[in-house]
Amino acid sequence: MGKYKVDISGYNTSNLETLTSQEMKVLFEQINTNPIARDLLIEGNLKLVLSILKKFYNKTDNMDDLFQIGCIGLIKAIDNFDLKYNVQFSTYAVPMILGEIKRYMRDNNTLRISRSLKDIAFKAIKVKEDYYQKNGYEISYQEIAKELGVNEFDVYNALNAMKDPISMYEPIYNDGGDTIYLCDQIIDERYETDFSKKMSLDNAVNSLNRREKYILDERYVMGKTQMEIAEELDISQAQVSRIEKKAIKELKKVLK
Repeated sequence: MGKYKVDISGYNTSNLETLTSQEMKVLFEQINTNPIARDLLIEGNLKLVLSILKKFYNKTDNMDDLFQIGCIGLIKAIDNFDLKYNVQFSTYAVPMILGEIKRYMRDNNTLRISRSLKDIAFKAIKVKEDYYQKNGYEISYQEIAKELGVNEFDVYNALNAMKDPISMYEPIYNDGGDTIYLCDQIIDERYETDFSKKMSLDNAVNSLNRREKYILDERYVMGKTQMEIAEELDISQAQVSRIEKKAIKELKKVLK
């Protein structure tokens, strides 16, 4: 793929235009009076959907379906966004677009998962989404468990059961020599240790403020450059770099 090149039927995705922050602000101010404002907002944010689709490129054969689902998430975000939230639209929209895509992939999962596990997972996902929309940052597994009245491990296990399965022979590293596969890295006796590390990392990330978490997510999950993030947040690249370094330093301190 090119920078935002995804093969979607009927779209030349490499030529899609994006809106500036000021253009977005004007269109949102006009959305109830200008009949084309909503359409312009949708068209001007399709690259946001495509940037998220890159994360799922190797997980499905039908990017057309995911693109349509992502657009549903985008439309929901546009219809529910308010300038009074005082955040960049992308900050608000990304969780909603991701949520729609993950929900679609989860509901079309070929693995059979027990009903009780699904019930916990669906309730936990609802709690997570509601909490994020209200507070702007992720809720911890411990808090979800308390809210649902279940064990913290049950929450962790249920949410992980809903993730997309991958092959034991999925290649995870290749430097031109021997390929390392996922099965090469699995050691049963380390499960409890790995779980403990995962919980520690989750708690460490939840200790960061909203902006720090957003920048780390955009940098290391979405794969954006510091300059791209700076433009989205309307700050300098140097500020993004300082926030990123501070967040990583805090993570290291908590994980020691």
